Amino acid sequence: MSSGAGRLDVARVRGLFPALSDGYVHADGPAGSLVPENVAHAVGSAMRMPVADRGGVFPASGRAEALVSAARAAVADLVGGRPGGVVLGPNMTTLTYALARTLARTWRPGDEIVVSRLDHDANIRPWLQVAAATGVTVRWAEVDIETGELPAWQFAELLNRRTRLVAVTAASNALGTRPDVAGIAAQAHAVGALLYVDAVHAAPHVFLDKTSLGADFVAVSAYKWCGPHVGAVVADPELLEQLRPDKLLPSPDRVPDRFETGTPPFELYAGVSAAVDHLAGLCGETAGSRRDRLRASMGAVARHEGDLFDWLDQALRAMRHVLVLGAPERATPTLSFTVAGMRPRQVVAELARAGICGWDGDFYARELFDAIGVNEVGGAVRLGLMHYNTADDVGRMIDAVAALRPR
Repeated sequence: MSSGAGRLDVARVRGLFPALSDGYVHADGPAGSLVPENVAHAVGSAMRMPVADRGGVFPASGRAEALVSAARAAVADLVGGRPGGVVLGPNMTTLTYALARTLARTWRPGDEIVVSRLDHDANIRPWLQVAAATGVTVRWAEVDIETGELPAWQFAELLNRRTRLVAVTAASNALGTRPDVAGIAAQAHAVGALLYVDAVHAAPHVFLDKTSLGADFVAVSAYKWCGPHVGAVVADPELLEQLRPDKLLPSPDRVPDRFETGTPPFELYAGVSAAVDHLAGLCGETAGSRRDRLRASMGAVARHEGDLFDWLDQALRAMRHVLVLGAPERATPTLSFTVAGMRPRQVVAELARAGICGWDGDFYARELFDAIGVNEVGGAVRLGLMHYNTADDVGRMIDAVAALRPR
């Protein structure tokens, strides 16, 4: 697409990614994005300078403190939270396990939680495991198998005054489905329950706003939006003050530090800040705060990816030998499909020969794919777009899938 107000100059954007020089079509973004040069440079620069642990009175320790503070501020800008409520960690899964154990300390037998079949297992299994350990009842929000939607109306039947928590995704990493999180949040809060939102897959594609979502907790992973392997959970500091996680006795008891264990990867935190700056700078000359620039950039990203994805989605659905799973009304640029007569691993192998990176399997959406019934044949094939993908990329994907024939 051409440059201009509210549009992406994709040629300029692609020039920011050294990895694109390999000549492949990278349609594997839902499993992890490519890294732009500014992020790699930020990590490398942090590793070349003296950086000690936090809490010291010398410059190297001050640099560590600055890297942590900058990463918290960047994630807060990304999701519309406050830096004092940003908990950093190795990944979303580890952080969710820690939050689940902490929250479950106040749960009692007979209490209830709600999880959804649409979610990544990282927003299901931690809650199921602590529920089993505490005698808490688990209720399931089901997916419409034909459309891939997670109907919000069903939560009225699932929630009651014993519900302590609802866990739901902001976007499915398998089907792209974007549920009505705000509608679910309103119902959860009406009965006094907390809402834990997995925004890992949504963050690279939409402008996140914690307040508009109605989320008490928002979980993200930087490697999905052009950053390093760092996770974060964002909550209001006042909520975190009420929680007492497991921690070492000498480690800080202040919020959010009390939720973070061990010495952090300071150099990767530099990459987190750089990745948010990358997203905020996608529209070039847009002015304003970083939050304002993120709003403009992510709007342009959504338009760019949406136009390309409509073409890809419609083309694949028109192929007789292809079955695209679901048909959600609102979705990120991600789809999963099967090919008649071929197992998913055979399909991605053929795509790789054509220079296209895609994934096969269940993508940790085990409950979803069990419900759809594709796990017994090896799951499905997944293709997903990022802001560095082009119309040429989509054309190559369509041609490659069209050429697939069972052997």
